[in-house]
Amino acid sequence: MRCDLITLFPEYFAPLTHLGVTGRAAKKGCYTLVCHNPRDFAPPPHRQVDDRPYGGGPGMVMRPEPLLAAIEAAKRAQREALGYVGPVIYLSPQGKPFQQADAHRLADLAAFTLLCGRYEGIDQRVIDLAVDEELSLGDFVLTGGEIAALAVLDAAIRLLPGALGDADSARRDSFQGRLLDHPHYTRPVEFAGLRVPDVLLSGNHAAIAAWRQRQQWERTAQRRPDLLAEAPSQSARPEAEQGGSLTQQGAERIKKGDR
Repeated sequence: MRCDLITLFPEYFAPLTHLGVTGRAAKKGCYTLVCHNPRDFAPPPHRQVDDRPYGGGPGMVMRPEPLLAAIEAAKRAQREALGYVGPVIYLSPQGKPFQQADAHRLADLAAFTLLCGRYEGIDQRVIDLAVDEELSLGDFVLTGGEIAALAVLDAAIRLLPGALGDADSARRDSFQGRLLDHPHYTRPVEFAGLRVPDVLLSGNHAAIAAWRQRQQWERTAQRRPDLLAEAPSQSARPEAEQGGSLTQQGAERIKKGDR
C-alpha cells in the first residue's frame, strides 16, 4: 500500500513510520508514505499557500494553485511507481464518517492520496476539481487534517498482511461484524478484588467463544445500540448462559462490572 500525503507538516508522520506496529510494518515494507508539501509548489520568495476568503470572514483559506500542483505531483509519482493512480481523499469535518469498512477499503488499495487541510479549510475549487471523497473522524474540528490522516492511516496499516504479529487480532477488533469487542483479561487472575471470569480459565474453547460473543452483544446493546440494527446475519443474537435471550439484566451486569 502506498499513501501520498499533501501536507504542510510532513514531520507529523514521522512517528507513524518509526514507532510501534506501524513502524515495524514500515520496516517490513508493508506500506510506503510519500509527503508532498504545497509550499514547494508556491511561488518564491514567500511560498504563500493561504489567502483571505472572498466575501470576508475570519481566518485564511488554502489557495488552489499549490494544492492542485501538489496533488498532480502525487498522481504522477503513483503512476510512475505503480502504473496506477488512486483516489484523492480530503480529511474534512464535512466528510462521511470514517468507519472500519473504510479502513479495509483503503488497505486493499495499491495507492491513494490524503489531502490535509489547514486554517479555515481549502478553496472549494480544489474539492470540485481533484477530490474524490471526503472523510471525517467525527463531529468536531481539528487545527489541521494531519491528525485525522494519522488515524486513518493507523487503522488501515494494521490491516495489511504482515503488519500485526497475529493476523487474527485485526479480525477480532471492535466493529468487525458491526459489534463492539469483548472484554480482555491477562495476569494476575485476581486484581483489586476483581477476578478473571472462570470461563476464560476453563480451557473450554467453545464456551469461551460463546461467552465472548455474548459479551460483544451486551456491550453493543449498552453502549452502541445503533450498531445492532446493522449487525450482519451471521452474528446471530446469542443465547444467555443459562438459556433464553439476553435481557436488560445483562446490560446491568456490565454496568456493575459483574462479568
